[in-house]
Amino acid sequence: MSDPLADSFAFCRKFARRTAKNFYYSFLGLPADRFDAMCVLYSYMRICDDIGDDEQQPVELRRAGLTAWHSEVRRVLNEPSASEDELTEQPALDALATGRRVLPALAQMVATFQIPHEYLFEVLAGVRADLEADQHNDQQSVTDPQCCFATFDELAAYCYRVAGVVGQCCIHIWGFNDPRALDLAVDCGLAFQLTNILRDLAEDADNGRVYLPADELQRFDYSPQDIVRRTRDERFQQLMAFQVERAAGYYDRANELFDCLDPVGQPILAAMIRIYGGLLTEIQRRQFDVYSRRVSLPTWRKLLIAAAAMLRRRRIPPRPIPRRTSESNQ
Repeated sequence: MSDPLADSFAFCRKFARRTAKNFYYSFLGLPADRFDAMCVLYSYMRICDDIGDDEQQPVELRRAGLTAWHSEVRRVLNEPSASEDELTEQPALDALATGRRVLPALAQMVATFQIPHEYLFEVLAGVRADLEADQHNDQQSVTDPQCCFATFDELAAYCYRVAGVVGQCCIHIWGFNDPRALDLAVDCGLAFQLTNILRDLAEDADNGRVYLPADELQRFDYSPQDIVRRTRDERFQQLMAFQVERAAGYYDRANELFDCLDPVGQPILAAMIRIYGGLLTEIQRRQFDVYSRRVSLPTWRKLLIAAAAMLRRRRIPPRPIPRRTSESNQ
């Protein structure tokens, strides 16, 4: 007879290998138990995104899908169901069906590494925020996208939900020995998310989303419509230089996280910073041209980074899984 828990972990490993791309290569530097945990964490995050980003489905159906997913996650984590989770019927979404295969491993991973449940629910709140933007976009032309955020503070709050809490989940899996790690993990997630925003500037605008703050676009006299038109001029160069410099500052903060991590987590952090920092460097090397083709690192380079992380891990003696206080799950 098959073991549902083992089947769930095996599914997450295959799912992460097929879809994680940049993240998956960095996972390879971890011991087996933490590698499995990262595949489960990635799978959960990907399911959240896939439900929210399925543009083949109307916004209302995606919203219902997120509600159903929220309810199922609460159930498997033994959390009381929220009133807004009550649905008369389950939405028929492929991502929701896929997510049910992740749930047994998710519950085991969260319990083993004592990941605060609120981190997982913050991610769902971030995806819901994107859906609100999508609903607005349904009422206007995709050639006239609007800024999702008025200021950087608003953008940073969004990035915390979709990336910062991911960093905090990661360090619970890797192990940390200094409470400063929690804030530094948020800065690390912000560095990665800002890199993604710059890389995907045109693609997001084509989908009606502009993540750069409205007040910063105004400061450089550059509009969302300029992004749609792929306008590369002096205004664009100045805007992108400003954005890249700020992202680089968050990478500097992320480097402070190394001293707060247990040794087993340091190689994967190094790999992730090299991969995502490499994307930022590539954006600079191209003189900020994120319009003509997608910025990416070649597979061979990511494999070399992963191999370096694996070699470094072999020199680190194994340590038991860190145990947190039960209060962290309250």
